[in-house]
Amino acid sequence: MATNEAGSQAIIEALEEINPEYILYLPSSTLKRVINYCLSRPQTRVFPIPREEEGVGILAGLELAGRRAVMIIQDNGIGNLLTALLTFPQAYHIPQLYIVARRGGLGEYNSMIHTFSERTEAILEASHIRYFSLDSRTPVEEWRPALVKAYAFSRITHRPIMVLCNLMGG
Repeated sequence: MATNEAGSQAIIEALEEINPEYILYLPSSTLKRVINYCLSRPQTRVFPIPREEEGVGILAGLELAGRRAVMIIQDNGIGNLLTALLTFPQAYHIPQLYIVARRGGLGEYNSMIHTFSERTEAILEASHIRYFSLDSRTPVEEWRPALVKAYAFSRITHRPIMVLCNLMGG
């Protein structure tokens, strides 16, 4: 079972292997350990984005310029990026990797999060966005290779890929 610390470490190890030149993120207490690691990488340009949909455009531009880039967000922001994602990178076959922290579930402390986060997978399926889930059903030892494979898969399929990572337990 992945605790926040073990899951975060697996994400960090995957980022080391992927070795992105750019990492875009929205500030998140759930992803604090991962974001702090990213900010400490001297060879990587790391910057916060104001909203998820703006990150979609920036990430697409970096990919079109041949740069290695990754975006880190929470699942409760997926609704914000749907139009941008579906009308640009999804429609024009631009590879992208989104590392998405799951919210909601048994470890959630914010009652408003459940309304959206419990429907994340259904929303992604209805939008035809490919995603993979890493949670307590997946041994934490498999998280790093799954994230690295998802990055490669986005390049092979020329489309956005989301990896939903449950760092809160459940």
